[in-house]
Amino acid sequence: MSKKNGIDAFSRRAFLRSAATFGAVAWAGAAGAQDALSEIINSPRRGSWDDQYDAKASRTATTVVSNTPVFGPETINHVQQAIFDYQNIVSSGGWPMVATSAKLELGVTDPSVQQLRQRLMVSGDLPRSAGISQQFDSYVDGAVKRFQARHGLPADGVIGEYTLKAINVPATTRLGQLQTNLVRLQSMSGDLGRRYVMVNIPAAYIEAVENGRVALRHTAIVGKIDRQSPILNSKIYEVILNPYWTAPRSIIQKDIMPLMRKDPTYLKRNAIRLFDGNGGEVSPETVDWNAEKAPNLMFRQDPGKINAMSSTKINFHNEHQVYMHDTPQQGLFNKLMRFESSGCVRVQNVRDLSSWLLKETPGWSRQQMEATIKTGVNTPIKLAEEVPVFFTYITAWSATDGVVQFRDDIYQRDGATELALQTPYGVEQSAGSVESDALPQ
Repeated sequence: MSKKNGIDAFSRRAFLRSAATFGAVAWAGAAGAQDALSEIINSPRRGSWDDQYDAKASRTATTVVSNTPVFGPETINHVQQAIFDYQNIVSSGGWPMVATSAKLELGVTDPSVQQLRQRLMVSGDLPRSAGISQQFDSYVDGAVKRFQARHGLPADGVIGEYTLKAINVPATTRLGQLQTNLVRLQSMSGDLGRRYVMVNIPAAYIEAVENGRVALRHTAIVGKIDRQSPILNSKIYEVILNPYWTAPRSIIQKDIMPLMRKDPTYLKRNAIRLFDGNGGEVSPETVDWNAEKAPNLMFRQDPGKINAMSSTKINFHNEHQVYMHDTPQQGLFNKLMRFESSGCVRVQNVRDLSSWLLKETPGWSRQQMEATIKTGVNTPIKLAEEVPVFFTYITAWSATDGVVQFRDDIYQRDGATELALQTPYGVEQSAGSVESDALPQ
């Protein structure tokens, strides 16, 4: 099994060569696909009297979720089948573009809903039996929610700006995305371990896998474009409850020094203490904050709710000095685009993940872990058995038969401009210093 970090740089030319493997088979099904597309386009234009408002139809997004891991043994077969299906779609002309300036949602009647129905039928999100009309009924609502769930978008059933952009990515581009990611997935085939953690960077989420099934899923916040989370394979060896946060030298110089000039109470308010090389504590009042260079002192934040890592830090061996951790800024997990960090990964409901990691470490039940966090005492815990962790870059996969997942190419590694323009991560903030996202406010 090869797990080289350079896989993410796989070129467009390479996956186009892989397309030849499936191309001959795709041509065989092209005629049938063309007939199917014609059937969709020519299906009855029913009036609103025959449109459907069925509560069950609006809940089809739930069928997208499964406990099959992205690196499951059947994923490669499912992706190969998806490539075959998408080659058929491409050879039959792709799907129609949806052109609308109206906000399309449940109950709306608009000519563009006909295009939307056709588009969703071609990709398999809407049954052909739903017909082609101008009415946005509950079947269209359910199909849109399913589409949104497959593309990592909020499944609200509304055709907003980002859903429309995702809908209008050409079928040829999606086919190329599948082919690129097939190679990435093949590189991770094999035995990854009885228990392992997978961080999918472009999806900004985490899977904790045990005995071939997903035991936990977590929303994550990963590195922004100019401070990317690295691709890596390592092993989690330690969970630290009530961690200290030590400010990097760059933050001290570029951020904390100016903050102290403006507000001399900044360090005290954020429970940051100063220590010299002998471990002795130094009073902030003795430091010249107007000096050109920062003092040669350690700036260490005490454990607590306002700590930059909050309750938990999860350590694993790596040369990038990144880790997973809790955060006091829980509201960030509700954002559509969760590319906010400087390379480290923040984990929603991190205590659930910590409990899972520690469940085979004697003396560390969930109750004991919670009791320790309440004490506020810094407590490093070595795992009885190290757990493999994989930081990966997968933007297209199919872990469940017939359900194809796509995500934005946030770091622009898939070789297609359209894949990097779906959501507003392109609006850059100032780069700041490394780990400046963790700077206590």
